[in-house]
Amino acid sequence: MSRHPTVKWAQRSDKVYLTVDLADAKDVKVNLEPEGEFSFFATKEGVPYEVDLKLFDRINVKESKLNISARSIVYVVKKLDKKWWSRLLKEDAKPPAFLKVDWDKWIDEDDENAEEAGDKDRDDQTDDNISLRKNRKRRKKSKKKKKKKKKKGLLQLIAQKLRFACISKE
Repeated sequence: MSRHPTVKWAQRSDKVYLTVDLADAKDVKVNLEPEGEFSFFATKEGVPYEVDLKLFDRINVKESKLNISARSIVYVVKKLDKKWWSRLLKEDAKPPAFLKVDWDKWIDEDDENAEEAGDKDRDDQTDDNISLRKNRKRRKKSKKKKKKKKKKGLLQLIAQKLRFACISKE
């Protein structure tokens, strides 16, 4: 009997990210059908792992991309229609326990629209962002220097008072 690896997902209006968390997977076989059927099979330390998912809508297999690394298998699945899906799976039932949201890649629909608008301005702002970062670093360095001076000045003041107190007692 095979096991199910953890599968994380996130979406944009034009694609879905499917990440199979299975480090050191061997004999990886991934299949994607235009109707939205995703199947995965691999072994790890002789134990078979398998996943079969029926995705919410049709997808574009030719424009989808697969990346197999030592830690995970990431499939960027291109949607056939550019629209947000209400869920990942075709079934309206509770999703399986091994299927989780990938919060590292997740963007809300509203955020994606704002990001697309920001992409147009981003090229113009790149130089400004670099100079802002440099200014922040300079400010942090000057704050550190001021703190050191304050500490040093405070210690010198305490030492002076102690010397004055010692001299006046004699």
